[in-house]
Amino acid sequence: MIVCVCNALKETEVRRAARDGASCPTSAYRAFGRKPRCGQCFSFAREIIAAERATA
Repeated sequence: MIVCVCNALKETEVRRAARDGASCPTSAYRAFGRKPRCGQCFSFAREIIAAERATA
């Protein structure tokens, strides 16, 4: 599933970034060399990151 259309970030990528230490959408995007743009995906990205960190 696509999380961020602007950056073409997939859910699996955001999950991987969270497992690798990303604590927020901005750091997750940075892990892939991308920057947040419109910000509409932040709430979904935060949920994904929180879920991954909770299971770690």
